[in-house]
Amino acid sequence: RFYWVVRSRDLQDLTGDGGVRKQELRPGTGQAVPQNASVAVKYSGYLEHEDKPFCTNKCRKSLELMKLGKDITLWGLEIGLLTMKKGEGAIFVFEPPYAYGRFGCPPLIPPNTTVVFEVDLLDFLDSEESDTFFELTAEQQATYPLEKVLKIADVEREFGNYLYRKQHFRSAKDRYKRALSVLNRSPSDEEEQRHINASKLLVLLNLSITYLKLEHPARALAYGEKALKIDPRSAKGLFRCGQACLCMTEYEKARDFLIRAQRIAPFNEDINNEMKKLASCYRNYMEKEKETCLRMFASLNASS
Repeated sequence: RFYWVVRSRDLQDLTGDGGVRKQELRPGTGQAVPQNASVAVKYSGYLEHEDKPFCTNKCRKSLELMKLGKDITLWGLEIGLLTMKKGEGAIFVFEPPYAYGRFGCPPLIPPNTTVVFEVDLLDFLDSEESDTFFELTAEQQATYPLEKVLKIADVEREFGNYLYRKQHFRSAKDRYKRALSVLNRSPSDEEEQRHINASKLLVLLNLSITYLKLEHPARALAYGEKALKIDPRSAKGLFRCGQACLCMTEYEKARDFLIRAQRIAPFNEDINNEMKKLASCYRNYMEKEKETCLRMFASLNASS
C-alpha cells in the first residue's frame, strides 16, 4: 500500500536530507502548529510493505491532547506536525534516524526501518506561554502584564473547554481552576478590574456547569453565585444556579433563580425547559408528600 509513497519523488522534503517527507492529503486552515503546542491527532503508523498498522489511535472514541516534545517523542512526527494546520490530513515518510533508529523497536519495528505515518490534525492549542507562566514563582507571576495574564487564562479555559467537550469533566475542572488562579490578582485600576471580571465570569460559569456534570450541585451553586456577584443579570449564571438548586430539590430557590433568568432571556429554550422540569418535579414531590400524610393519618386512625 505505501511502497509507492516511500519511493515517490513528489513528496515534500521537510528536513533537506530526505529524512522526513510529506504528502498533503487534505488542506487545513489557519496557522501551522506552533512549537510546544498540545495537539489532538489521529494517526496510523505503517511499515513500508504492510497494510496493517503497527500503531494507531484511530479506533479511540476520545482523543487526549498530546504535548509536543513530551507526549509525542517520535522526532519525525513532531517535525511533520509543525508543518500542519487544523483540519489537515497528510502522509509522512520517516527515515530511520527520524523514526526508530538503527535498532528499531523489536518485535514490531525491525532495525533501520523506514516507516510511513498517516496523520489527521483535528485541533491544537498553543500552551507555550501558559507553561512558562506556571513555572515562575508567585512573585514573578505577580509582575506579569495583565494582557499576558488574560491570554494565559484564556488558553487554560480553552483547554478546559476541549476536555469538557470530550466529557473529561474532572480534567476540565482542573483546567478551569488553573485559569481562575491566574486571575486572582489585584487590579491597578477600574479598567483592569473590568477585564479581569469579564474573564473570571466565563471561567466561573464553566466551573458551575462542570460541577453539575460531576454531580456536585452544591459546588455548582457556589460557583454560579460567584458569577452573579460579578454580573447579577447574567442569565446563564441564574440558570446554572437554578439547575443546581433543582438538583438539590430546593424547589423554591430553583424557581426564584429560573424566573429571574427567564425575565432576562424569555425566549431561551434551555431556561424554559428547566422551568417545565421544575414544575414536574415539584408536582411529583407534592403528590408524594400527600401520600405520606394520608398513610400517616390512616396509621393514627387504625391505632386509635
